[in-house]
Amino acid sequence: MSDLESDKGASQRPRMIAISSGKGGVGKSTVAVNLAVALAETGQRVGIVDADIYGPSVPGMLGIAADAPPAMSPDGKVIPSEAFGVKVISMAMLSSDDAPAILRGPMVTKYLQMFVRQVEWGALDLLLLDLPPGTGDIQLTLAQAFPLSGAVVVSTPQDVSLKIARRGVRMMEQVHVPILGIVENMSGFTCPSCGTVTNIFHEGGGAAVAKELAIPFLGRVPLDPAIVDTGDSGRPLVLTKPESAAAVAYRDIAAAIATGQGPDGGIATPFRWTLSDGSGKPTPAAPVSDGAPDRLARLDYDETALILNWADGQEQRLIPRDLRIACQCAKCRDEMTGKRLLAPEQIPLGVAITRIWSIGNYALGMAFSDGHDTGIYTFEQLRALREATLEDV
Repeated sequence: MSDLESDKGASQRPRMIAISSGKGGVGKSTVAVNLAVALAETGQRVGIVDADIYGPSVPGMLGIAADAPPAMSPDGKVIPSEAFGVKVISMAMLSSDDAPAILRGPMVTKYLQMFVRQVEWGALDLLLLDLPPGTGDIQLTLAQAFPLSGAVVVSTPQDVSLKIARRGVRMMEQVHVPILGIVENMSGFTCPSCGTVTNIFHEGGGAAVAKELAIPFLGRVPLDPAIVDTGDSGRPLVLTKPESAAAVAYRDIAAAIATGQGPDGGIATPFRWTLSDGSGKPTPAAPVSDGAPDRLARLDYDETALILNWADGQEQRLIPRDLRIACQCAKCRDEMTGKRLLAPEQIPLGVAITRIWSIGNYALGMAFSDGHDTGIYTFEQLRALREATLEDV
């Protein structure tokens, strides 16, 4: 178990923030790199995971050579590269520029897990995850595997980009990742001679979408020819042209991210609790007033029921057999029709829960004494079971 996950370091874990976009070509990695450097300038201890396995670009933007594999620590962890006060891990450090990453989904998942769990990050305040565009396997893997503190969605002022940004926001909301806000990139063009910003695309679209979705609008970053030059030279714009309109926007957005907080009231995650010996049992959350109903504050097990205490003060006692029968995995439910494939009479009356683990911010995984361990129980599903009978599930 890494420093980022250990119970001992629960209070010292970095805030993990995803920098995402619904589509490619919106300058998301450029935004992520400049935000990281701007945060480091304020004294924050910052790391970046270049989670775009197929198209890594972060090391080049930070001037990090990718012609030598990273070193290993004595305990077998990868030592990240560092530039301008930012620690970095990327697929670009593990392969040459001419070697494409031809990987199936399980291998991509393995690398992502390694980039977070098997890297010697040391003490960090913030860990930025530069995601590839879209709402697919990589995004879901990270949301399920790690307790993301929030997501920043990058778009451009064009209508097509903003429409797809909505999908990215909704995807993050479905897996309970708090949306820290929208960044409108390429928002106007900065004249290299006079510094005047001219709107060459639409104007105000990012702010309008943020208002429509009831999420913060973090700011506009104008196009600046120097952004291309600084990205190619490996020295970010916030350092080379700190007084430019784009650099000022990056620093303002970084300040908003540094002070933003996710929802309170949740148990310490990630965790993997083995009930037989009590190892890995999660630390209960600190008491909060008027907590969110979808935040789990405490869980326990007394051999007859799983006890869930929610941040809004509600308590549930769920019988293990009811939970086993309510499983929604592909072995127990038809994925297309939702029809139950599992016959309740097949489940022993005395079936017990053997292990429980967190899945991101939104669900629990459970293993049972009959060997079943593939179910994902979302918090919404668990809350719905509070008044449910077996006929309901």
